[in-house]
Amino acid sequence: MKKNLFTLAILTIFGAAMAFAQPRAIGGRIGGGLDFSYEHGLGSGNMVSIEAGVPLFSTLEVAATYDWIDPFGATVPWEEKGEWHWYMGVGGVVATNFNFNAAFIGAAGRFGIEYDFWFPLQLSIDWRPALGAAVASNAAAFGHDLYAGALGLGVRYKF
Repeated sequence: MKKNLFTLAILTIFGAAMAFAQPRAIGGRIGGGLDFSYEHGLGSGNMVSIEAGVPLFSTLEVAATYDWIDPFGATVPWEEKGEWHWYMGVGGVVATNFNFNAAFIGAAGRFGIEYDFWFPLQLSIDWRPALGAAVASNAAAFGHDLYAGALGLGVRYKF
């Protein structure tokens, strides 16, 4: 019994250390609206990005994507202090527009490039389109089932 508890304690400490050792970033994104942005690294080649905001300043939206960093082994050649990375990902999006009593749910994509400074600052530019269904009393509130999104400029603090 003591051996099982000791093993469980070691695994718990190791798991917590691994979860908190991953790089994270928190900040904002502007472009077609304002978003609060959180990124959580999953190793050196993946991250989860969660954004909540007001696209086009008339809607409340939450999007989450699983992103691959430098996919296909392609990197941005740069030999200065910071690092360039590009990323692409897939996920989901949920949005609501209170003015038109409408909702949108669908799949989201994300394509972008970021620069990580040698101090804890990250700048990025990305595009996040969404494809899904508009559910509303007035479906024209979201236009078509493809939300083209907008280019966004992100500024995040890395910790």
